[in-house]
Amino acid sequence: MTVLTLPDIASQTTRLPSTLTWVGMEGIALPAQLGTRSVIVKLDAGVSLDDSEARGIHMSRLYLALSPLEDAPLTLPAVKDILSAFLTSQEGLSQHAYLNVEGELPLKRQALISPLAGWKSYPFSLCCQLTPDGFQAELGVTVGYSSTCPCSAALARQSIQQAFKEDFSEIPLTQSAVLAWLGSEEGILATPHSQRSFVECSLRLAEGENDELPIADWLESTIDRIQTALGTALQTAVKRIDEQAFALANGQNLMFCEDAARRVDKALRQAPGVSGFQLKVVHAESLHAHNAVARSEWNG
Repeated sequence: MTVLTLPDIASQTTRLPSTLTWVGMEGIALPAQLGTRSVIVKLDAGVSLDDSEARGIHMSRLYLALSPLEDAPLTLPAVKDILSAFLTSQEGLSQHAYLNVEGELPLKRQALISPLAGWKSYPFSLCCQLTPDGFQAELGVTVGYSSTCPCSAALARQSIQQAFKEDFSEIPLTQSAVLAWLGSEEGILATPHSQRSFVECSLRLAEGENDELPIADWLESTIDRIQTALGTALQTAVKRIDEQAFALANGQNLMFCEDAARRVDKALRQAPGVSGFQLKVVHAESLHAHNAVARSEWNG
């Protein structure tokens, strides 16, 4: 029986010679190691098509080159090796290689006071490219927090002051009477409005002594730095004592979106191994039907 040679359609010359910036695949599922846990991430793998006479790239070679990442710790050197393999597999066709990773980092978080703890999930992205100019990596993460409006806090205090003045205009001002009033519904006539808020940031990672640090460690360090700067991290499992501590934290950290953006900006400028960043703070308003947003960026 005659064995026919399978046709290689991709190698045939195109009738419209031109170069392409990016050719590859998106949404490739792969298990990767983040910290002590294996999670499913989604990958976008691609290269440039610089040979204007070539019809396409060897796409399956990109897919096969991803296998070293399977169930292995995600690190910058590992990603750089993958990108080098991309270019080797497309010799003569490509000079630029790209790999984007998206997923969620699960972290167990302790309650503020009680011994309770629970899991939180932090969306992240890692966007890397290898070009004739070198290797570049950007790490993105989204961190949620609570924000209480300073303006509404001031208005609430004013309302409480006015109610106090009216209620005690003809009542003897004794400690027991004031304590009873503060513990009644009249004592909390108005409350500031708070909203669930979040920071989206993209960090440009500098090559250097931190290269071997797992991406999970980069992420956890960044998350902790942001949450410490803001002081009002979202909680998981809580008891009433934790709720009270959370209310106190919000009261002591009144923030407009501009305030939050400045806090995070300052914290990220001090982060080791970061040569630049872009950040966006979003306060999902509980008063308005729109969001309040502040952005910042830094090129170190």
